[in-house]
Amino acid sequence: MKFLDEAKVYIKSGDGGGGSVSFRREKFIEFGGPDGGDGGRGGDVWVEAVNGLNTLIDFRYQQHFKATIGTHGMGRNRTGANGSDVTLKVPVGTQIFEEDQETLICDLTVEGQRYCLAHGGNGGFGNAHFKTSTNQAPDWANPGLPGEEKTIWLHLKLIADAGLVGLPNAGKSTFLASVTRARPKIANYPFTTLHPNLGVATIDEREFILADIPGLIEGAHEGVGIGDRFLGHVERTRVLLHLISAQEEKVGKAYKTVKHELEAYGNELTDKAEIVALSQIDVLDDAELKKKTKELAKACGKTPFQISAVTGKGMTEVLRALRDIIVEANTEEKPAKVPKLRHRDMVVTDEGEDKGGDEGDDQP
Repeated sequence: MKFLDEAKVYIKSGDGGGGSVSFRREKFIEFGGPDGGDGGRGGDVWVEAVNGLNTLIDFRYQQHFKATIGTHGMGRNRTGANGSDVTLKVPVGTQIFEEDQETLICDLTVEGQRYCLAHGGNGGFGNAHFKTSTNQAPDWANPGLPGEEKTIWLHLKLIADAGLVGLPNAGKSTFLASVTRARPKIANYPFTTLHPNLGVATIDEREFILADIPGLIEGAHEGVGIGDRFLGHVERTRVLLHLISAQEEKVGKAYKTVKHELEAYGNELTDKAEIVALSQIDVLDDAELKKKTKELAKACGKTPFQISAVTGKGMTEVLRALRDIIVEANTEEKPAKVPKLRHRDMVVTDEGEDKGGDEGDDQP
């Protein structure tokens, strides 16, 4: 499946049906009066976040979405049928923007979340609606109101718990393939990964989602290499795992290069929790490993993990560190459950005010 995280779409809701001009015509009834029905309402255009999608590739082949118009009203006070709605099914994590790509319309972060992008036009009133005591035979009706039409942009930001960042060939895809069932392309040349990959990692019976994005190089925020547009896919993560290859001559400089690109991108990426790991340590001897670990620790201000996806060394420790941060972040987001105050726990004072009493004070 090809990956696409940006799409431009034209949408139009349905026009309302026109009201009917009709009069009752029946044998032996000389003055039947107006009986024109109202027009039906035009269909709406909705967007819905669904499970099972992680790309906007479907919108490359269809960019126009139009809801149907409402049926016109008819005689005998028959109201026209409403137009059918159109629903755009998008992955969870999709943001909808106006045509200027700056005005946010909605952000769909939960499966099943829906939003109405364009409301259908109301149907027009039939001539029966305008009958009065002084005008008992109106010969006009309202046309239906036009629907809304606009051009919108869809931007996908994948929802993951942890994101992998680093220079090209830092071992991000190899790490993802070794701890999840994802099978990203792996090769010994820069920019092997051209689009984000997702995988579900499991450690100590807990699962969390990992996102692997293309590597960053110096000047990525200015468009060098693939640029930094894929950093949007790690904006929603709880923690970033920063991998630095042990094959780099200057691991401290490699760390600072990626860190600078994260700062240039903004959007509070540098405020996220960060775990630093020296990857591909199986290619170094003990002396060289100790030297590069010390250099990296000086650059990042913390002791980095030492991992090797080939031998499996240090992988469990890194996964547990990621899990602990994710669990802690999820716990902080959940509001504390307010205990339900039962009637028998209420204590009435002399002033007539109710106060919550301790359960131990209840008398049997």
